[in-house]
Amino acid sequence: MSSTAASGSKRIVLITGCSTGGIGYALCEEFALQGCKVYASSRKIESIKDFSTPSLFPVEKVSIDVTSDESIRAALDLIMEKEGQIDVVVNNAGAICPGPIVEQSIDAVRRTFETNTFGILRMTNLVVPLMARRKSGTIVNIGSIVGEISTPWNGIYCASKAAANTISEVMSMELRPLGINVLHVAPCSVKSNIANNAAHFSLSPNSLYTTYLPNIIKRIYISQGSNSMPTAQFAKGVVSRALRAGGPPLYFSAGGSEWTFRLFKWLPKAFVLWYMWRIYSQKM
Repeated sequence: MSSTAASGSKRIVLITGCSTGGIGYALCEEFALQGCKVYASSRKIESIKDFSTPSLFPVEKVSIDVTSDESIRAALDLIMEKEGQIDVVVNNAGAICPGPIVEQSIDAVRRTFETNTFGILRMTNLVVPLMARRKSGTIVNIGSIVGEISTPWNGIYCASKAAANTISEVMSMELRPLGINVLHVAPCSVKSNIANNAAHFSLSPNSLYTTYLPNIIKRIYISQGSNSMPTAQFAKGVVSRALRAGGPPLYFSAGGSEWTFRLFKWLPKAFVLWYMWRIYSQKM
């Protein structure tokens, strides 16, 4: 298996979903600190504040809407024109979809999968041929631990991340002959701004789950509690593995409650689901 890039060469890294305060932004800073030339992207480029992290190469900003083939292709063309190669792509762009799963509109479901799942496929479909030419590259897919351990009140998000997990597993096999590595990352509780998009969440007046609204709000913010891992610490763990000599591992998970989730993977599924429902259904 080839390493991410030739030893001693500048590695070119593209990261999606890099709004200030999130995991993507912290990943940009850490990759830059490790001597990589980083391209930070977001659908709205103004959401990315300037980087002050000292590094060999300045972090450049580029606009990417992961729901658009044309947007991704334009960014890749720009980077290839400037650098001639792309060594690492981090599919980090993500969105939550809180609320009872049976009350989600198909449009909301589609938007979530477009970002969390189809966005990964769009990016890799376009970037893999570029990496395959050199038989070298690394794809990092940012999933979630709830893609493996489902929780109530954010079921569409769980489903989209479960799909991302499967995509990573299959890619790890199918891209191996092309010299491309795949690292799937499953954050547990990590400080980020993902819950901000749901700050004004409410149920419809006709909802069957009105009495559970406080539980849903609790679920939205649970990953941002006092035990959440600082974003910079999480980024160090991801980057050290993505750039590991000889290639990254297939899987990495870290964050608050990590050991609890590890235990859940060994316990009977029926018990875990009962426990999750009990945690998120108690009257508050």
